[in-house]
Amino acid sequence: MSLHRKGRAALVLALVAVVAMAFRVSWNALRDIANAVGADHTAATLYPFVVDGLMALALVATLVLAGRDRTFALRVLGTYTLASLVLNYVHGLVPQLHGRTVDWGRLADWDPANWALVLLATSLPVGSIYFGSDLVAKVLHHRPTPIPTVGANVEESTESVSNRSTADLPESTPQPVPMAPVRMPDPVAVAHVKSALPRKPFPSVAPIRVAAIERRAVAAESPRPRRTTGRVPEAARSTRPKRTAAQLLDEARTVTAGWPDAELTAEGIRRNVRTSPANARMLRDTLRGERAGKAVAR
Repeated sequence: MSLHRKGRAALVLALVAVVAMAFRVSWNALRDIANAVGADHTAATLYPFVVDGLMALALVATLVLAGRDRTFALRVLGTYTLASLVLNYVHGLVPQLHGRTVDWGRLADWDPANWALVLLATSLPVGSIYFGSDLVAKVLHHRPTPIPTVGANVEESTESVSNRSTADLPESTPQPVPMAPVRMPDPVAVAHVKSALPRKPFPSVAPIRVAAIERRAVAAESPRPRRTTGRVPEAARSTRPKRTAAQLLDEARTVTAGWPDAELTAEGIRRNVRTSPANARMLRDTLRGERAGKAVAR
């Protein structure tokens, strides 16, 4: 474990040394650029710290922050790295910047390029103030996510998570309400109660004939037997004598003498002659046959 820590510490120290040497190389170019755009001696000396110093701050913020804040720190780091690269490149292309013989505010022969370079060199300090303050605020308000360790800490973190999830429930399970013990009254002697109650004579009840009531109930529940159907009495029989087939035919001829063929139906014969449906159909067929024979004879 100690060897691993020593390796990490050595790596960090080597990185710091490389960054310090790179800053010294870039410092000379950025100082000359600041003198060319009108900065005095003190401002030109501090100008490299404004540009390359913000790059270092953005690098530290990238290692600390996460999510969108980390993306923002990476963009600031990339932007200022590109700006420092452009200014160092211009310093190498214009030898007059080394001896301070260049005209004040002149970084390129082509006017649009010169205007763009002057705007870049003068806006970097203002951008350092804005982006540097924002990165510091994000780092100070950052809350790292705790990582549970092996052992007892894992159990504690699991318990805290379970407790937090239980508290976040919309409605907690109600606790069981303790029931108060109910005290039963003390038993009282029966003899004592009888002696305490007033003695009143009970009213006499007439004896009930249980057997008679049971017989009535059984008779009411049992279905009433149906009587066997015997011969119809003479008074209930019809007084009209039974007619023969010839008599029915004669009566039907008399009734239907004036009927047209369309009204000669079994139902009409049955109603007027007062006979059964079978006899009515037989009479209808006979009368139709007779009418048909008379029509052929004519």
